[in-house]
Amino acid sequence: MRLSVILPAKNEAEGLRQTLPRLRAAQPDAELIVVDDGSTDDTADVAAAHGARVLSSPYSMGNGAAIKRGARAASGEILVFMDADGQHDPAEIANLLERLGQGYDMVVGARDGAGQASAGRSLANRFYNRLASWMTGHRVADLTSGFRATRADRFREFLHLLPNGFSYPTTSTMAFFRSAYPVAYVPIHVARRVGNTSHIRPLRDGIRFLLIIFKIATLYSPLKLFAPVSVGFGLIGLGYYAYTFVTQHRFTNMSMLLLSAAVIIFLIGLISEQITSLTYQKR
Repeated sequence: MRLSVILPAKNEAEGLRQTLPRLRAAQPDAELIVVDDGSTDDTADVAAAHGARVLSSPYSMGNGAAIKRGARAASGEILVFMDADGQHDPAEIANLLERLGQGYDMVVGARDGAGQASAGRSLANRFYNRLASWMTGHRVADLTSGFRATRADRFREFLHLLPNGFSYPTTSTMAFFRSAYPVAYVPIHVARRVGNTSHIRPLRDGIRFLLIIFKIATLYSPLKLFAPVSVGFGLIGLGYYAYTFVTQHRFTNMSMLLLSAAVIIFLIGLISEQITSLTYQKR
């Protein structure tokens, strides 16, 4: 089966100088696609000089947008996504493909704690993994890893769901689980990035990563998020009513507000569950 390797790149000329020769040596027959996301350095020239197909954007659209452009343009039946900064070892693509051949539709390279950019990122990723594992009922070893191999036809089903910015790995992983496409994880080693510093900004992207928590729920089963919140409001409302009944012998407006909120949140969860089911229907 033909293989296409897609590397989103923004100002990653130094990383590509190291990554592309190793990638060509590891997968000599693969189609190499570098999506230049509005780089201001010679990323496009370096990619073209190493024989990669270059898709250039006149301005930066985001990592997710680059992934979508590459996936649409790829001719391979198998797609491999990896970073262009030298962190991912092209030799490990073979491990992903071997596992993919065992009946899986997506195989993700799972980083260990040493492969995380910082202690804060590592802690956040562990939280996301546990939350996603609870939502799906399957062990999620690395929800946000960008090194993955997938069947092209399966991946393209969810292009309309992928964001233009960060968190495309989260969206695609949860979409595969929701659609009952089997996902596997393979341990990988992550090296120190080459050249340009990370594009992640702690404050701005920290807020965005908090939204991943809600995206995990809404992409898979919204009721699993809304139901516990509804129960929480209901218990607080009943507890407050018991307190006011004992101390004031009356039913207060606050108790009514809390109990009403519990009902409304539960109904919103039911509606969201139906919308999610419609989202994943075959077009």
